[in-house]
Amino acid sequence: MPPRIPLRRRRRTKIVATLGPASSTPEVIERLYRGGADVFRLNFSHGSHEDHASRIQMIRALEKRVGRPIGILADVQGPKLRVGRFQGGRVQLQTGQSFRLDLSATPGDVRRVQLPHPEIIEAARIGTTLLLDDGKLRLRVVHKRDDHLETEILVGGALSDRKGVNVPDVALPIPALTPKDRADLDFVLPLGIEYIGLSFVQRPEDVIEVKEIADGRAWVMVKMEKPQAVENLEGILDATDCAMVARGDLGVECPPEEVPLVQKRIVRECRRRGLPVVVATQMLESMISAPSPTRAEASDVATAVFDGADAVMLSAESAAGQFPYEAVNMMDRILARVEQDDGWRQITDAARPAPEKNSAGAIAAAARQVAETIGAQAIATFTATGSTTLRVARERPTSPIIGLTSSEKTARRMAVVWGVHPLPSAEPNSMTDMVAKAVRAAQTEGFAQAGEEVVVTAGVPFGTPGTTNALRVAVVK
Repeated sequence: MPPRIPLRRRRRTKIVATLGPASSTPEVIERLYRGGADVFRLNFSHGSHEDHASRIQMIRALEKRVGRPIGILADVQGPKLRVGRFQGGRVQLQTGQSFRLDLSATPGDVRRVQLPHPEIIEAARIGTTLLLDDGKLRLRVVHKRDDHLETEILVGGALSDRKGVNVPDVALPIPALTPKDRADLDFVLPLGIEYIGLSFVQRPEDVIEVKEIADGRAWVMVKMEKPQAVENLEGILDATDCAMVARGDLGVECPPEEVPLVQKRIVRECRRRGLPVVVATQMLESMISAPSPTRAEASDVATAVFDGADAVMLSAESAAGQFPYEAVNMMDRILARVEQDDGWRQITDAARPAPEKNSAGAIAAAARQVAETIGAQAIATFTATGSTTLRVARERPTSPIIGLTSSEKTARRMAVVWGVHPLPSAEPNSMTDMVAKAVRAAQTEGFAQAGEEVVVTAGVPFGTPGTTNALRVAVVK
């Protein structure tokens, strides 16, 4: 038998690691977990269904070996808007020249290329900006017809086959889910995942549609990457279960100087609501090819921690980079170090939102206050759906949170939530049993020793979703 993995993370902010060609063996996945990964992301923009099923199987086998819940994020591709192909595979567009985007499938040249998205042509207006190849090239619409757009090249450069198109100025009448996404969800949801990463969200209706498909089998994690999503932020967050600040496309469609402010706004609003939020993209980008990050990247990760994110994410660094373990381990080290800083605790406390104005919010706030007053070693939460644990995590307590639940699904979902040590546990049958189970878990998992105190909170009657109404203080015997 392999040695049992140490069960306790020495930090509160979680790590999401993307799996890919560099990290698709049981040995590497276990090494990433040991290095600090709490959630694994499967990117459905790449790989076959067989690839993803194999990775899920490896994760669940690892979960059994280590005896800890592990979350899985299935990130669906969403609509990919692209130009067509060129006669020579590539052209050089000159600033100031004209360039036509049309519906013809004929290979393009320096004067025109196919834009196989009539929705863009229909939605565009004179003056609309089009960004090509992740924003490297910039066009402005000067004339519009039913079947094409005439544009002026504002920023030229090389453009090759099938490069992406972004339209930041316009809300496009395109659904967030493509037929491929629907097929991917039909495939992966029965396999048991915790979160659906939803791309191209523009309005709350996009989220509601996917929640109906998920039907409670997974949380929906909206990827905030469109200006329209930021404009509709409150409505989208009302509809979703959790969120991701997807700074890649967000950085293409928003001016660079706006991205840090948008990140802070989204994290702040999610924290106010008690929604888990992940900060993602290019966090340790240089570690794709280098064994250590730039100092600016380390500061970027630290900023997400200071902002109050529940988790930070690695993309190509762990999926396709040369140093996947080192990237996860470095992120783990940065998070742990920041959380040891007195300034981090002061900022976290100062940014704490007011308690929710209901009894459940009051109990969660009281649990934090009592734990801090008595120096409790942990706050143990009993939860059926995760709502009690999420309420306590919203308070960002000094004490670690032990998320006890009889639901394996809920335990895995808690893997992304700030400060939570998720732990499957039989449902208590009385208040006395609840306290006994909490004390035993705190002692067994290494949070508290004999004579130390634990705060316990739950919803009574047990197993009733959405209630948080009981608070106890227990001493470890």
